[in-house]
Amino acid sequence: MNRNAEHASGERFDKSDRSARLLRTLKYVEGAGEAGIRPEDLARRLGVSRRTAYRDLKALEREVEVPIWNSHGRWGVTSEGLLPALRFSRDEALSLVLAARLLAKFSTGYDPEFGAALMKLGGMLDEPLRSSVERTVTQLSELNRDTAAQQRLRLLATAWVSGRVVEFDYAAAWSNAGAVRTARVHPYLIEPSSATLATYLIGYDETRKALRTFRADRITNIKVTSDTFVQPKDVDLEHTLAAAWDIVADQPLEEIVVRFSPAVAARVAETRWHPSQTITNEPGGSLVWKARVSGSLEVRSWILGWGDGAEVLRPETLRADVARTHATAAATYTARG
Repeated sequence: MNRNAEHASGERFDKSDRSARLLRTLKYVEGAGEAGIRPEDLARRLGVSRRTAYRDLKALEREVEVPIWNSHGRWGVTSEGLLPALRFSRDEALSLVLAARLLAKFSTGYDPEFGAALMKLGGMLDEPLRSSVERTVTQLSELNRDTAAQQRLRLLATAWVSGRVVEFDYAAAWSNAGAVRTARVHPYLIEPSSATLATYLIGYDETRKALRTFRADRITNIKVTSDTFVQPKDVDLEHTLAAAWDIVADQPLEEIVVRFSPAVAARVAETRWHPSQTITNEPGGSLVWKARVSGSLEVRSWILGWGDGAEVLRPETLRADVARTHATAAATYTARG
């Protein structure tokens, strides 16, 4: 039997590509609307056996967590909790596909909600965008599923969307080993980090009486309370985050000044590293880079990544810190011969 089956639309696909088949399964089930679809009809359209069609329906329900119903031999997708269908231009669809590819590249675990969203997106697209989405779903499906992380994110998202105060235990990276504090927080934003590939909660911490940033995977014992809050109108998180190097925006602003050697100056100059940055070229090919950043914790790693091509000029505390780090590293290499 030919491994490439042709379904009702005339399209051909490799039946061994499970992700592509699940995507098309979802497309047909959603397209059936409230009437639903019988597994045998689905199997005929996909060019697979009834058993495979049934197994794929269960996979959508259990693995991808698509809200599926079945009654009297018919299967469908419940409309409860779903947003209205959208239509995208080709350029808009391309933007979404590229964003999805970028997110998948940095994903450390399989998220069924993300997988389901990609499947729905793929079902709306023409080639070659559809194949790109299918490859992304396949890539994601090979990752381990972290159910604890998914549940944690669901609870935090529930508190954020519903405007409810959340309580949890938190262990900061710089705290003593095993030291955990309890926080009571007004969630203002859930934000991913491009540097750590982690997700963060940003909000007003009642216990510290200030805006704070929490790494989600350091949060435990979450309780979404019945207490509600209203985010103050003068809290502009987009403006606040613009000052962050990556995600930490709750530290005082500091002017960071770094001189880059001619060996790396061109690479530094070709990228906009921070919205506030300015660059001054110097005789001989070096350049001086300046930016006003929320704290120096995150920008420190970036500076160290340039090795001896970067010299911190200000602030003095950061200069001394980077110098000590380089000296310690040099001593380590010297000691090991």
